[in-house]
Amino acid sequence: MSSALENGPQSAFVREYSTSYRIWRLLGLANRYRRECAGVLALQTLLVLLTLGTLGLTGLGIDYLSWCVNPGSQSPKWPLGIRLPNHLSPQRVIAFIAAGVIVSALLTAAVKYLCASASAALSQKILIQLRTDLYTRLQLLSLRFHDAGVRSSLINRAGSDANQVRQFVDGVALRVLTVLLTLGVYLVWMLQVHAGLTFACLASTPLLWLGACVFSGIVQPAYRRAGELSDELIRLLVENIQGVQVVKGFAGESRQAAQFDAAAERIRDQRNSIFRSLSIFQPAMGLLTQLNLLVLIGYGGSLAIRGELSPGTGLFVFAGLLQEFAAQVAHITNIANSVQASLASADRVFEVLDAPLEITSPPDPRRLTSIKHQIELDRVSFEYEPGRSVLHGISLRIEAGECIGITGPVGSGKSTLLALLKRLYDPTSGRILFDGMDLRQLQLEDVRKASGIVYQDSFLFTNSIAANIAFGRPEATSEEIMAAARGAAAEEFIACLPEGLNTVVGEHGCGLSGGQKQRLTLARALLIRPSLLLLDDAASAVDPETEQEIRSAMEQVMHGCTSIMVSGRVSTLRRTDRIVVLSGGRIEAVGNHMELLQRSPWYCRLNELQSSGPASAFVPTSSTVPEQFVIPFPQKSAIRRAA
Repeated sequence: MSSALENGPQSAFVREYSTSYRIWRLLGLANRYRRECAGVLALQTLLVLLTLGTLGLTGLGIDYLSWCVNPGSQSPKWPLGIRLPNHLSPQRVIAFIAAGVIVSALLTAAVKYLCASASAALSQKILIQLRTDLYTRLQLLSLRFHDAGVRSSLINRAGSDANQVRQFVDGVALRVLTVLLTLGVYLVWMLQVHAGLTFACLASTPLLWLGACVFSGIVQPAYRRAGELSDELIRLLVENIQGVQVVKGFAGESRQAAQFDAAAERIRDQRNSIFRSLSIFQPAMGLLTQLNLLVLIGYGGSLAIRGELSPGTGLFVFAGLLQEFAAQVAHITNIANSVQASLASADRVFEVLDAPLEITSPPDPRRLTSIKHQIELDRVSFEYEPGRSVLHGISLRIEAGECIGITGPVGSGKSTLLALLKRLYDPTSGRILFDGMDLRQLQLEDVRKASGIVYQDSFLFTNSIAANIAFGRPEATSEEIMAAARGAAAEEFIACLPEGLNTVVGEHGCGLSGGQKQRLTLARALLIRPSLLLLDDAASAVDPETEQEIRSAMEQVMHGCTSIMVSGRVSTLRRTDRIVVLSGGRIEAVGNHMELLQRSPWYCRLNELQSSGPASAFVPTSSTVPEQFVIPFPQKSAIRRAA
């Protein structure tokens, strides 16, 4: 269990990706936005050219001032064959050069703004698309995938991991192209200035690449572990928020806070280890680049003294180019860091995007509008995990319009059977037939629209009551929604709400009682007018009187509908046409109430417990529960006296 909590989906859905495959696939993501990437790259190219222009003009100004001070020295070389009129004074020439530098600086600032805006827009576009792809995939994946995973891990993958994958495009792919382009342009310019000095200053560059490779190998597993620890932190946060009543009810606030603090400290320690590696690597790379300046001062200075290199367009421009070159090489550190963060997150994102779609429609599906004849389970077996069967060879025929009750001990496979009828899972073996057609041959959407289901755990979205009821039929009118609410005996309490159907309920139906939520989920199932209604202990949160109201209303609106209800209440089961008793994943007995009293010892015992009268009949005996855990319940008369 702990591994699942830390690593998300279990091994059945985890895939190992090679580094080359991950990089190739991430480059494919960049290729999807090649037009936007080309725009950012064009702006980066313009930025490089403007930087060169600013350096060149500044160097030209230095050479011109040097020539003015010492007219006997070599005259400055004007770029692009430009020749200024001889009558211009030195002050005007310097002003002309200064104006060029200012214009170049203003253009550089404008291009930097455009480049930053374009890069940010590209990043957000990629991030939104990634999260949309992940969300869409999660909707299509089977319940088996969701059962195997942890919700907090899936949330983290759609949040933090998607953002890290997005950074590969602008933080790695575009940055690498920009660095290569910049280094290429600077290298050509430096070679034109002086080839020997260029090779001397850049002799340490291979060491920078070697250091980047070593750094990448060190931090890659660290980033993967950081993602797992982040999953654990989010899991604790989500569970604590969802289980706040349990935490407070058992005075567990301090323990939960201590667990969260410990998880946060583990993330901090892991991040610190990455930062320590980064803090060692960056200064080491910076030291290597500073050594190049020593070579420039020594060798370049001697060239300038001998007159082989001009002080402005020669030595100054070369120094500026070398600094820019060193800055670009320093980006290798950030690139290497971003690569490893992106690759670690890419595994976790790709695991979701590549998870197999187990429950899908066939290539040429048959259509189903409603169930007109019968439902048949033909030797149906099912297992959540290989070798651990939940259902064993279930065979059952249900006629159209028939009401079937299903009961049995906890873990006997009752809810699993309903999930198979809804095709949330497929049988491991055997078939389920609707009107003689295998569910796997039908359009998946038809199967699910033909059947409505009400779960024991009533889930409501943070939305209006009308929107929750109309979830299966968003186009339904207010009259249809209210008719469904009336069929679920929910009309009366909805009318008492401040805004009626437009009242917005909180997360998970916060603000409503358990019975009210269950009636709304029942109305949601009734609104789609299903030909098959599945009730998974749907009356568990309502009192017997309300259950009778719901039952009476349903009998009016669900006339002719096939219904299958899982229940542990004999009062509910005895109203059905037939009752199926499951035990250990097998059918123990089938019949009506009176027949099962003769055929099924388990059902007979259930009936005795619920009809014996005194509350003490429900008390576990010491033969099944340790004596210290047996709580004596008072008799009804004692409760009345206490009241």
